[in-house]
Amino acid sequence: MSGSTPIARSAESGAGLAIEGRSIDYIPESERHGRLASQGPFWFLGNFHFFTLSIGFVGPSLGLSALWTTLAGALGIMFGTLFMAFHGSQGPEMGLPQMIQSRAQFGYRGVVLALLATLFVFVGFNLVNVTLIMEGLRNVFGLAPLPVACAVISVGALLAIYGHDLMHRAFKWALLVTLPLYTLVTLALMFGAGWGAAPAEPSTLGFNGVAFATQFAIAASYNIAYAPYVSDYSRYLPRHTVRWKLIAAVFLGASLSGAWMIGLGAWMAELLQASDALVALDRIGSALLPGLGHLLVVVSVLGFLPVIALNTYSAMLTLLTGIDSVRPIRPTPRARVLAILCITLLLLACVLSLRGSGIAILNTVLVLMLYFLVPWTAVNLVDYFFVRRGRYAIPHFFTPNGLYGAWQMRGILAYLVGFACMIPFFCIVDAGSGEAVFVGPVARLLDGVDIAWLVGLAVSGLTYLVLSRSLDLEAERLVIAGIREEDILASGQS
Repeated sequence: MSGSTPIARSAESGAGLAIEGRSIDYIPESERHGRLASQGPFWFLGNFHFFTLSIGFVGPSLGLSALWTTLAGALGIMFGTLFMAFHGSQGPEMGLPQMIQSRAQFGYRGVVLALLATLFVFVGFNLVNVTLIMEGLRNVFGLAPLPVACAVISVGALLAIYGHDLMHRAFKWALLVTLPLYTLVTLALMFGAGWGAAPAEPSTLGFNGVAFATQFAIAASYNIAYAPYVSDYSRYLPRHTVRWKLIAAVFLGASLSGAWMIGLGAWMAELLQASDALVALDRIGSALLPGLGHLLVVVSVLGFLPVIALNTYSAMLTLLTGIDSVRPIRPTPRARVLAILCITLLLLACVLSLRGSGIAILNTVLVLMLYFLVPWTAVNLVDYFFVRRGRYAIPHFFTPNGLYGAWQMRGILAYLVGFACMIPFFCIVDAGSGEAVFVGPVARLLDGVDIAWLVGLAVSGLTYLVLSRSLDLEAERLVIAGIREEDILASGQS
């Protein structure tokens, strides 16, 4: 772990534009310049964009009415945000990125298992993000997909390179621009703007148990998928930040905007028979004023670019953590740039090679994200809140020979057992065609209702809790009691 460099101190003081000096290392108390007041708006914008609108299209595409889709989406978002918000409280208390903390449950090298799952999430999110932008801008403006993909991915990469402070500023300005935009769109849709074609007949859209469960699971997975991110953006908060206030700020910000956008998307799908969020925005805006639709699309895409950066930034932290778990590295600005370059090239290759509609890809990727992340989030939260209760020997995160060792079989076994138990409950459906991609035997007995994530949460969490009974927590506490911040700062020096 490198010390605070001049370039890092420039970023911390806000004196101009500078590359963040920290990445996977510990944030000293003297550098904790984050503000609790920024967390709610930051995570509000995290869901306040046309990607979340597209999640509201899934229910109607499966035969669910807008009203039921709105309810399923709101309940799912709130459920998923609970896990996300509790992860967020770990940031200021430990001053570390989320996945470094997971070494306590999986081991210095064993954490690679969880890292592979989370890296899939970060790249998967951006894969859907860029695909939706490409489709939308092609449908609205006729733009060629390749230049759009390159431009969007490049801007996200640049923001991620500069890091934490610039990204927080970008989120702030994006929220100021997009809040009036989506308020206008919501009011306009309520009063009939863009309805043109007749809404779907009531007989074709109603309540469907499988569709309701699918919409709930997708909405829940959307915010559970933020769980590996949250500490990355709360670790600059002062250590004394009140835990419940931070949890409340993250929960309210992420769940309110998520419920709003999913509901708005559901009504767009039903009233406008829309299947593309940007096209729907263009249609509503054009119905209000000539040219306004195109402006709404452009502003919406620009306001979304910080979210591309969010995924790229956390993917960079995950990749560096994975490399460091195999071979210790110095988390220098050069390392972060190289990691972001690799992630950018991987994302571009995936975007250009994948075929299919954005909504179908969104549905499949979000369900897979949920399957991969649920066992990890159960293990991590059980360890933090019920086993070790927030007490960790932070210097031991940076060595395979410390308290947590190279391999922690308790966490690894709990993850694998939970994932294996989920497989019979898997229900993956292509939202574009409505055809089953994979339906497990138990899911077939349940008529396609997906409760795999509930099984994963319960089995992984309980398995880890039972296996952790053999931990010598008293010995760990004695080690922790003798640790000073100077020891933490020195522990990562290489």
